[in-house]
Amino acid sequence: MPYEHRLEAIFTRVSIRRFKPDPVPEDVIKVILEAGNAAPSAGNLQARDFIVVRDENTKLKLAKAALKQMFIAEAPVVIVVCANYPRSMRVYGERGRLYAEQDATAAIENILLAAHMLGLGAVWVGAFDEVEVMEILGIPDYARPMAIVPIGYPAEKPKRRERYPIEYLTHWEKW
Repeated sequence: MPYEHRLEAIFTRVSIRRFKPDPVPEDVIKVILEAGNAAPSAGNLQARDFIVVRDENTKLKLAKAALKQMFIAEAPVVIVVCANYPRSMRVYGERGRLYAEQDATAAIENILLAAHMLGLGAVWVGAFDEVEVMEILGIPDYARPMAIVPIGYPAEKPKRRERYPIEYLTHWEKW
């Protein structure tokens, strides 16, 4: 593909589940968060919130709430991305719930790419007990945790997984 080199970050990012214990500097975390919030959002309402977790005990609780995916506790930093429903619903009504979730998930992808481009590893964790995560982090009822994203310096180099051929997934003009 002649353009692949321009999209290197997209084509080389992989999910990282093993991390070195080295801390991630606060200024790097802030840039990753800014990259997350640079993602598109419906009406530019940015209906997403970020919870940065570095406390060992809290990370352990999150790992247990995420079906005992203990690698979460081993990451130096964890970002939980939440959809903020009222921020979007005030303009879009009930449809704003979907838009807030889309805003949050677009931010998650930007966070993953930013971490990768900064030499860090991360993974999108969607398997968790939402109620438990909300209790652990004090998330209000009007928001919803969409992903737990552990981030750190990679302690592994997994091979990129195969993808379906684009022809298999693409429909032109109609399904």
